[in-house]
This record gives sequence, C-alpha cells and structure tokens, in this order.
Amino acid sequence: MESLLVGSFAKPSSVLPFPVAAELSSLNNGSYVALRESRCRAWNILDRKCVVRFQQHLVMCHVGSFSKKSAPRQRSSTKYLMNAASEQPLGSEPEPYHPKSPSETVQDALHAFYRFSRPHTVIGTALSIISVSLLAVEKLSDFSPLLFSGVLEAIVPALLMNIYIVGLNQLSDIEIDKVNKPYLPLASGEFTITTGVFIVSAFLLMSFFVGWIVGSWPLFWALSVSFLLGTAYSIDIPLLRWKRFALVAAMCILAVRAIIVQIAFYLHVQTYVFGRPAILSKPVLFATGFMSFFSVVIALFKDIPDIVGDKIYGIKSFTVRLGQERVFWICISLLQMAYAVAVLVGASSSCIWSKYITVLGHMMLASLLWSRAISVDLGSKSSITSFYMFIWKLFYAEYLLIPLERIIAYVILNSSKTLSVNS
Repeated sequence: MESLLVGSFAKPSSVLPFPVAAELSSLNNGSYVALRESRCRAWNILDRKCVVRFQQHLVMCHVGSFSKKSAPRQRSSTKYLMNAASEQPLGSEPEPYHPKSPSETVQDALHAFYRFSRPHTVIGTALSIISVSLLAVEKLSDFSPLLFSGVLEAIVPALLMNIYIVGLNQLSDIEIDKVNKPYLPLASGEFTITTGVFIVSAFLLMSFFVGWIVGSWPLFWALSVSFLLGTAYSIDIPLLRWKRFALVAAMCILAVRAIIVQIAFYLHVQTYVFGRPAILSKPVLFATGFMSFFSVVIALFKDIPDIVGDKIYGIKSFTVRLGQERVFWICISLLQMAYAVAVLVGASSSCIWSKYITVLGHMMLASLLWSRAISVDLGSKSSITSFYMFIWKLFYAEYLLIPLERIIAYVILNSSKTLSVNS
C-alpha cells in the first residue's frame, strides 16, 4: 500500500538539468558516485515525508467529516486515527484468530451465566430465607436436620424463581441495558435471545416443579405471587410492564422483598417444618417493617445509575422525574430513619444482650452508611453503582443481625434456666 502511495507522487527526473550535468562531469568517478548516493537518500527522505503528509491529510479529512456527526467523540476518534496513521503501517494485517479451547469456552459461558443471574439478588434471597427461618426457632432443640432440610427445600425453588425474574427483566430490557448495563450477556451479545428464553423458561418450570414436590403451601404461594409480580413488572405486553410506572414498580419490589419473603417463608418453617400454629411473632413483624424501608430504598436507588437509558426509552422512574441527587438523599434519609427506629426498638427490649446487639449494631451500620454517602460522586456512574452495591451489603448485614440477637438471647435464656435447675 505504501508503494502505491509513493508511486502517486512525482519521481525525480532521470534527466538532470544542464548546470548539474556540468558539475557532475567535472567530478571524478568516486565523487560522482558519492554525490549520486547522497542525492538518492535525499529523494527517499522526501518520498517518506510526502507519504506521512498524505496520511495525515487523509486523517484530518476523515476527522473533519466525522466530527460533524459525532462531536462528543471527536477527541477520542482523532487520537485513535492519529495513532493508526503514525504507528500502524499501511497494509498491516490484523492479528490472527486463535480459537478458544473447550475449557475456556465453558468458563466464558459460566461467567456469562453468573452475570445473567445477578448474583447480588441471589445472595439477598438466600440470606433473607435463612434469616426469617431462624426467627421460627423457639428452643435449641429446633436446630435439627429437620430445620436444615426445610430451609433447603425453600431456598432451592426460591433461587430458581429469582433467576427467572431477573432473566425476564433482561430479556425485556435488552436495548435499555445496551446503554445502562452493556456488560450483561444479552446486551453484550454473549447470549442470544433464544438462549435467554430457554434459561428463563427452564428455571421457571424447575422452580414450580420443586415447590410442588415439597408440598408446602406457604412456599408454593410465595413462588406463585413472586412469579406474577415479577412477570408483570418486566414483560412488555398491554397493561403490564409495571416498571414504567415508578410507584407501581416500587410496590412490586416492596411486596416481594419485604412481605412475601418475610411472612411466607417464616410460615413455611413455622407450619410445614415444625407443625406449629400460623402466628406471626414480634421479631417477624419487626423484620417485615424494617425490610419495607430497605426494599423501598432498593427500588428507588437501582434506577439512579440507569437514568440515561431510562430517559431514552421512556421509563418514568423517580430518578427521571426528580433527579439523581434528590432521590439519592431520599434513600439515605429512609435508611437512617429505619436505623433510628431499630435503635429505639432495641433499647426497649427486656433482654440486656438483645438490647446491646440491636442498638450497637444498628448505630454502627447507620454511621457506615453516612460516611459512605457523603463521599459519593453523583456525577460518576461507577461511584453511584459502587454505593448501590454497598446498600446491598447493608441489606445482607441486617439479615444477619436480626436472627443473631434472637439466637443469642435464646442461648443465654436457656443457659440461665439450666444453671438454675442444677443449682
């Protein structure tokens, strides 16, 4: 290619002008050869300079026409093109394609499925079920293989349903995710739509199949309501796709995360596993109320980093309507209110150990939340997304804290009873 460009410029004439010829004729043979070689080198240098100038001319012409169409990317495009002209020789060939080994292909597929499953929601679902199941424990003898098998019977179909819900949401939001979350496998093209439909359908059927085999009515109703609300939230058919409406979308997440998970899975352990009356205890009611605040915050905050794509595709989230900064501080205020209520409830506890754990634990979480919140850069999507993941960690911590104080209180109470009987 370079030879073609060089050939397009005028070569030096082989017929020398008269003064130059006269000068050469007066030189001896050795001087003539040396002069001829030096002038050839000069012409070669001139040719290369012409090639470089021609390449730069092509670059500037291309950048000029491109900048009219895409002004925001002019700087990056110019840099790329100048590097291409200065570093990559014309006619250079692309790197050869190296096919992946079967093990690499399997690893890529598993990593794509990991991102497809939205692991932070999977962890939240598993921890919430374990936590509310422990709230049904009334004595130390309840920690038995019966309890662990009952919890496992609830977790497996719930996680299958969780993957169905997040997968359906990705299938419905492929174009939006290309803007908001281009790393997801459907948006990036790692998964085809057919693959996504197959995964979602398979996990839905497996979830209901396992729930039907278990035979627990609270569990089956939890799966059914989650399926209905998760489908209505995402699927794009008339009268549905409730995520378009900010209040309805928040209520869907609140119903699943705060009410169904707390009450249905507690009743699964209380009635199906232990065979006790369906009575909601105070810790369950407290967990339901507290997680209602958390679920509303998650519903509001998840849209803050996605404002660009939501605006383009007409999703009227609270962030689109009110702005990122206002919704951000609303979320922080709601969580701080929830922590304040938890501190007051813990301070009124009759068990001294339960009081210490609840009060000190929630004060520490509230201080961590505030210290992280004031350092968030609302102009940076990565900073907002990182803080959103931090809120999920606070969500996990709460599901560890609620049963912890109850279990410790039971252990201390039973230990004191044992000591009094022995004495």
